[in-house]
Amino acid sequence: MLSDIRSGRIAAPEFLQGLIDTLTQRGRAVLGIKPDRHVGEDRDLELLGEALLSRRGEASGVAIAQSLLAAFEAAAEPQRLKFLSSLADRFGPDRRAIELAIAAYQRKEGGNGSKLEALHAAAEPRRQELIRRLNLAPGGTASLVRMREVLLSLLREHPELQAVDDDFVHLFSSWFNRGFLVLRPIDWTTSANILEKIIRYEAVHAIQDWDDLRNRLEPPDRRCYAFFHPQLVDEPLIFVEVALTREIPGAIGPLLDKSREAIAAREATTAVFYSISNTQKGLAGVSFGNFLIKQVVQDLARELPNLKTFVTLSPVPGFAGWVRRELKTEASAAIDDDTRRAMAAIEEGGDIAQAKDAITALAAYYFLKAKLPSGKPVDPVARFHLGNGARLERLNFLGDASAKGMKQSYGLMVNYLYALEHIEANHEAFAEAGTVVASDNVKKALRAKLSSRDLVPSPHTNSQRKISS
Repeated sequence: MLSDIRSGRIAAPEFLQGLIDTLTQRGRAVLGIKPDRHVGEDRDLELLGEALLSRRGEASGVAIAQSLLAAFEAAAEPQRLKFLSSLADRFGPDRRAIELAIAAYQRKEGGNGSKLEALHAAAEPRRQELIRRLNLAPGGTASLVRMREVLLSLLREHPELQAVDDDFVHLFSSWFNRGFLVLRPIDWTTSANILEKIIRYEAVHAIQDWDDLRNRLEPPDRRCYAFFHPQLVDEPLIFVEVALTREIPGAIGPLLDKSREAIAAREATTAVFYSISNTQKGLAGVSFGNFLIKQVVQDLARELPNLKTFVTLSPVPGFAGWVRRELKTEASAAIDDDTRRAMAAIEEGGDIAQAKDAITALAAYYFLKAKLPSGKPVDPVARFHLGNGARLERLNFLGDASAKGMKQSYGLMVNYLYALEHIEANHEAFAEAGTVVASDNVKKALRAKLSSRDLVPSPHTNSQRKISS
């Protein structure tokens, strides 16, 4: 077989997969696990976990890991919850080992370096090593991502699982760090398998059909890029859609119009990031977007030196909900009598154009004044882009006139500007002091009578979920 690999008759990945399969089969034989046995039959997930941690052999370990992951995916929700709960307690830190390590460290006999390392090792939850070993199974990484998706769906009703989720995030942050990610362009010639996933995963502006997708990928003034991981070869982790234009756009409709006239890439001066979509729910909280945008900016600037401006055209998903909550608050610092009347007219079916000034002023207040208890902006998309070093550049009234856009933001969209020479300074200002770096036009939209009044954080701000697109 090795000679076949050297001669090119067998690809290296096929050889490695065959080797893993052979190890797994031998491990099953050692353990007495029949390949055709129903994965959920008389299988205790906790006992499989203990067996996996106790094994030293590679073959038996891979076999047990594969069996545990298969059994978990086949299990009903009560069994899944039972196993995840066991990760929280049974597979937590060994209390006795911690006590002994603390006692050894406190005796201060000889050097404490090795004793401190022993204390650190004892404090690590056993579940971390269990998850590492599960990752060795064929397809283990993808299975663990799906396992965490299940965990997240249970977390609200079972907060005792939070420590388990923290460990997943800790490990995933290492396994999915930027050094392992591969940036790949997506175009109309990309495999149908991946293109179908782009359609399915698009989370900002739904792709209606294959013609719609083609309109976003094939023209010379369109680009799409995605991050991939070596263990998830055909699964984009996050992708961004880009329009090349001659100016900063204020509305999404013209960008997505199938009848629009495309321009040559060399004629464009502006790159517009109009949709960023995370694809794996099980990787929530593991940030890819900041790396993705910065990498794409660098690649585009190198490919097309004529590009001078890099901006987003972003949704404001929480704006309408925030406005409605503030309208119910009599003492709201964001709402005066004129604004209240204008917004009430909209709710009663009035012409939204009559409320342009009110919506624009409220939007400026929303971005510049409305804060979470942490001091960061209420808007999750703003937290993402400002945290990446962008500047809030422009508020676009009726930027998204679709039903979804009107429902979530009264049609409002915004541009965030990525000025390469200011990204680091903007990031530091936001990270250190929560400063919202904004253009003069946005600041002017904030009415003078509101600019000196701060919104007192209310309980509902705690419920805002962080997203990264």
